Amino acid sequence: MSIKNAAHIAGVYEHPGRHLPDHTVPRIHFEVAAGALADAGLTFADVDGYFCAGDAPGFGGLSMAEYMGLRLRYTDSTETGGSSYLVHVQHAAEAIAAGHCSVALITLAGKPRTGGAQPGGSARTTAPENSFESIFGLNVINGYAMAARRHMFEFGTTSEQLAQIKVAASLHAQHNPNAFLPQAVTVEEVLDSPMVADPLHRLDSCVITDG
Repeated sequence: MSIKNAAHIAGVYEHPGRHLPDHTVPRIHFEVAAGALADAGLTFADVDGYFCAGDAPGFGGLSMAEYMGLRLRYTDSTETGGSSYLVHVQHAAEAIAAGHCSVALITLAGKPRTGGAQPGGSARTTAPENSFESIFGLNVINGYAMAARRHMFEFGTTSEQLAQIKVAASLHAQHNPNAFLPQAVTVEEVLDSPMVADPLHRLDSCVITDG
């Protein structure tokens, strides 16, 4: 089986910062890009494909490519919310297979903690569905709570099973010196944490960080 034009993840990087008031978003993109390329044994000069989403300022990939000094043959700024970067992995593999680029760089960066992101706020204030949802109080947290409740209805999922997600994440955090919440927790501790939006507890929820 030939591996010609096959894609491989050669380098990864997670920014160590969790609160970065002195950084700009472009700088964070640059630092994570530099870290991933160093992990792969590559340089910015090797990159000819770049992928980013709505977190990239300016004109997205075009602005960030100029900022990082990239000379590109291919760019992609597909935006599908939090799943954008998984979509980018697929798109990058397809672009490499099609010969559009040979080294694809994907970056994600932001400053929601420094920027004072509100857990109960609307993720997209200009979205077309806001006229039917946000005016009735739907926000990020209770939107996911509705999805979780529907999953319980459809598949019999329990709060104990949902709590296992946080438990697993807390165990993984033991191996990450930069973890924002390094404490291991139990299912009982998750279920005993305050209810935020039924059936989701505080410890079921994502922590807001920069990086």
